Amino acid sequence: MTGSRVVALGHYQPAKVLTNDDLAVMVDTSDEWITSRVGIRTRHVGGPDEPVDDLAAHAAAKALATAGLQPSDIDMVLVATSTAIDRSPSMSARVATRLGMGSPAVMDINVVCSGFTHALATADHAIRAGAATRALVIGADKMGDIVDWTDRSTCVLMGDGAGAAVVTADPEGGERPGIGPVLWGSVPEMGNAVRIEGTPPRFAQEGQSVYRWATTQLPPIARKVCERAGVTPEDLAAVVLHQANLRIIEPVARKIGAVNAVIARDVVDSGNTSAASIPMALSKMVERGEVESGAPALLFGFGGNLSYAGQVIRCP
Repeated sequence: MTGSRVVALGHYQPAKVLTNDDLAVMVDTSDEWITSRVGIRTRHVGGPDEPVDDLAAHAAAKALATAGLQPSDIDMVLVATSTAIDRSPSMSARVATRLGMGSPAVMDINVVCSGFTHALATADHAIRAGAATRALVIGADKMGDIVDWTDRSTCVLMGDGAGAAVVTADPEGGERPGIGPVLWGSVPEMGNAVRIEGTPPRFAQEGQSVYRWATTQLPPIARKVCERAGVTPEDLAAVVLHQANLRIIEPVARKIGAVNAVIARDVVDSGNTSAASIPMALSKMVERGEVESGAPALLFGFGGNLSYAGQVIRCP
C-alpha cells in the first residue's frame, strides 16, 4: 500500500472586496465592532456570474499549473462545498468539464467547514487503496449566496473563495508520510449549532455554543492528530485551522502548543470561506514562502454538523 502527498496548491478569490466600512453602510455595525469580535477586516464576494464551480476551477487550474500537470493526468476530483445550489451535475463534474479532463471519478463532499480535510483524507485513502493515482482536492464555497445580509451577527463573517491541492501517490513516504492519518468525528446532538436551511437556503449559527465547543474540545483532539502522525506540536512548522474567527483560531492554536509554528490568519483578509478556508490559507502561506517544502503542517477543519477532521501533511 502506497502513501500520498500534496505536490501543489492553488487558490482563487473574486475580485470584489467588501470592507467593514462597506458593511457599516448596509447594517448596524462598524469596523471596530467587527474587528474586536471576529478579527475580520475584509472579505471577497463573488457576483452572480461567478458560481461555485467557477471559483473551484480557477483554484484547480492554478494548482495543476504549479504541479506541472495536465488536466488529463487527474483521475479523481473531489470538491468540498456546502453552497452548491444545483444537485447535478455536481461541482466536481463541472470542474472536470471546465478543465477538459478525461474520465476522472467525480464526487462532491458536504461537511461544511471541515469539508476540505475530509476530502483530503478521502483522496489519501483512495490512493492508498490503489483506486486513484492523482487526485484534485478542492474546497470551494460562495457563502455570500446564503448569508442574510441584513443580519449583522452573521453577514460580517462570510466570504467567497476556493483552494485546491494536487495529491499524488508517494511510494517513498516511509516513516514520513506526505499525508498523515486522519482523525475525524462529530457531535451529532449539537449539529443544529450551525445551519444552512430553507428555500432559499440561509446560514445561521449559535455563535457562543460553537465558540465554547471549539476552544475547549478541539485542542486535545488536534494534539491527538499530531500524535497519530508521529510528531509533537513543537515539531509543527505551520498550523492551518478552519478560518472561522480570529477569536477561535488564536486560543485554539495556543492550546495546541505549536510554539514554533506559523499560524494561518487568512480570516483577517478573507473572512470565513467555509470549506475553502484551509486550502486557501495554506496555498497563500506556501506561495509567500512562510513554510519550507517538506515541513510538517497541521490542517484541522471544524464547524458545520459540529464535525472535525485533521491531519498533518508535509508541505509541497
